[in-house]
Formats: sequence, structure tokens, C-alpha cells
Amino acid sequence: MSSGTQGSPTPGRISDPVAFIKAETQVKPVAHAEEIRLHQADEAMVLWQKTEDELGALGLPPPFWAFAWAGGQALARYVLDTPELVRGKRILDFASGSGLVGIACMKSRATACLCVDIDPFAKCAGELNADLNSVSLTYLCEDMLDAPVPDVDVLFCGDVFYDKPMADKVLAFLDKALASGLEVYVGDPGRSYLPKDRLTRLAHFTVPVIGALEDADVKNTAVFQLNSKG
Repeated sequence: MSSGTQGSPTPGRISDPVAFIKAETQVKPVAHAEEIRLHQADEAMVLWQKTEDELGALGLPPPFWAFAWAGGQALARYVLDTPELVRGKRILDFASGSGLVGIACMKSRATACLCVDIDPFAKCAGELNADLNSVSLTYLCEDMLDAPVPDVDVLFCGDVFYDKPMADKVLAFLDKALASGLEVYVGDPGRSYLPKDRLTRLAHFTVPVIGALEDADVKNTAVFQLNSKG
């Protein structure tokens, strides 16, 4: 999960971003996908403040890479339980955050996974997490919403419909993906701008989350397939 529309921090301002991530997180299994371990932060607000302090920048977006968000957990669980969805296919993990969904795909024998996120810390954290789980991910650190759709077979995105400007841009990009022949899957706990009329629900989970970042300690979260317009 990452905003895709806001400015992002630059790890280069921290002398060793990998050491920073390791120092500020713990390696733990994902609550709803225990087959996967990630570098995860316990205290959301503390890490957010430390990131701003280290970079000397106020108003940064939350450190999405340090948490297993509800939509991502649901997608990861669904992929692990339904490996034929990705086996032998090329995957795009859009707004990849920690790399959780991409890791689930590679553990389920996807051919390759491209993880895309605007936050350079997500790339660093995702590569660490991939190593933890003995898989390989390819990272692209850029805002691709106005770019051509990559040459992949399946697109996953979790927790991207929380803000209307972001949701509108993401949906336009996902429509391009559908038009290119991709299958598109969404993980979401019912965020405000979820395009409900375009979705087919495939699975439902009750997912533990970080209460300081959400409005509850668990979220009822679904996995959907996005349908074409019309």
C-alpha cells in the first residue's frame, strides 16, 4: 500500500536505509499469512516520527512498507490458498508496500513478480523481505499511473481506494490493465472509494491490523476481481 500521489522519502538521505529498516522493525510472521515473514514495526506513530526526524522532513506519508495492511493480508492469504491463480504467470504487485503480495505469488510458483511503489523505502524493505522468504522480486520505484501497463498476466493491488483522487487515478490505470487483457484482483476492507459496482467478491477474511493506523484491531476484508466497465 502506498499513496502513489504524494512525495516520498529518499533513503539516500539516511546513510544506511537497510540498517534503519532492520533497527526499527522486527521479523515476524504475517498475522493472516503465517507462511510469510516480514520486517514489521510494532509502533506505527513512533516509526513515522523517526522517519521524519531522520530525513528532516515533515508531512511524510505513513511508512506503508513497515506494516501488513488488511487488503494485502487478504490477497496474500487468497493467493497462498489458491496457487493456481498465479502459477506460471507474470505478476504485477501494484503499490506493493512491504512486498507481501508479491512474496505470496512467488511462493505459489508465479514465474516472476514486478513490485511497483513510489516509496524508495518500500524497495529496500521489499528486497529484505524477499530474502527472508527465499524468493526473488523485481522492483520499480516510480508512479506508473500514467505509464503503459507492464507486460504481465495478473495485477494485484491492496488498500488503494482510501482517497478519492488516488482512487480515481488507480481505477483508470486498472481499466487500462483490463483492456490489455490482465486479470485484476483487489484486496480491500471496505475503504471509502472502493468501486463496489465493478467488483466480484471471491473471498472474505477477518484480518488483524495495527489499531493505530486503522479504526479497529481487526478488519473484515475481502478479495475481489475487478470487472470491465459496462
